Amino acid sequence: MFVLALILLVILFGLGFVNPLWWLAGAVLLFGVVRGRARLDGRGGETDSDYARYRDDRVRRERWDRRYRRQNRDRWTREDRRDEDRS
Repeated sequence: MFVLALILLVILFGLGFVNPLWWLAGAVLLFGVVRGRARLDGRGGETDSDYARYRDDRVRRERWDRRYRRQNRDRWTREDRRDEDRS
């Protein structure tokens, strides 16, 4: 795909000597190719895969928080009782 866009860009640049409107078309094509490749490389805006990765991390973090709270709930209540007894 990138090779085809590059070939088309060279053709549009060559036709630009005949009519400058072709240079404008080449610039638009170049902008689209650069922006599309940046998005594929992950440097562009948020994509579906970025959101999926964020969602997976959030679910994993919530699961870890629930497990950690459940394991240490008794210890925390004992410590709270000790603190109340000291007061």
